[in-house]
Amino acid sequence: MAPRKNTAPRAFQRMLSGRRLDLLDPSPLDIEIEDIAHGLARVARWNGQTQGPHIFSVAQHSVLVERIVAAIDPGLPARWRLIALLHDAPEYVIGDMISPFKAVIGESYKTVEARLQSAIHLRFSLPSITPASLARIVKQADKGAAYIEAVRVAGFDVDEADQFFGRPKIGMRNIEALVAPMDSAHAEDLFLQRFRELQDEMEAPVL
Repeated sequence: MAPRKNTAPRAFQRMLSGRRLDLLDPSPLDIEIEDIAHGLARVARWNGQTQGPHIFSVAQHSVLVERIVAAIDPGLPARWRLIALLHDAPEYVIGDMISPFKAVIGESYKTVEARLQSAIHLRFSLPSITPASLARIVKQADKGAAYIEAVRVAGFDVDEADQFFGRPKIGMRNIEALVAPMDSAHAEDLFLQRFRELQDEMEAPVL
């Protein structure tokens, strides 16, 4: 009798680093920041429906959100700002789904996303679950970034963006370079640079 073939569906993704990440039971040991940055720089926000020669990537969005979080609460420690930078990190393997489609899919998507987020946090010595107070700030910043992106690159008029996202209630400076869509190599480098700056700040001795 021929041996029975394993018919279980493949649930892992092979990364360029050589890691094999199990999407159903992700291990922090299989997560590398270079894989995250590479993937996020190639995932399009707004399903690619943005102006300009390049996509507006999730990597670029992540840096923008971290910048807004720092503007909302300038005193936040680096490790909390790192959580903000990584708030969409699971999308390096599951992609960026627009909110209406997430609502259709429901809990299955959220479960996989939460497992990946927890593993990513543990890989970089962060709490597996984002503290509720920080989650509220990140959510506020995320909506602020969505408003800015909607008006600047996604074709929304101001009234429409106000309706769906609400106008940010904070002043923003020095964001022009983060809003113009950029090529994937630039977005990848931008994300990695910010990650490493925050890690260096976390590891700096307290004087």
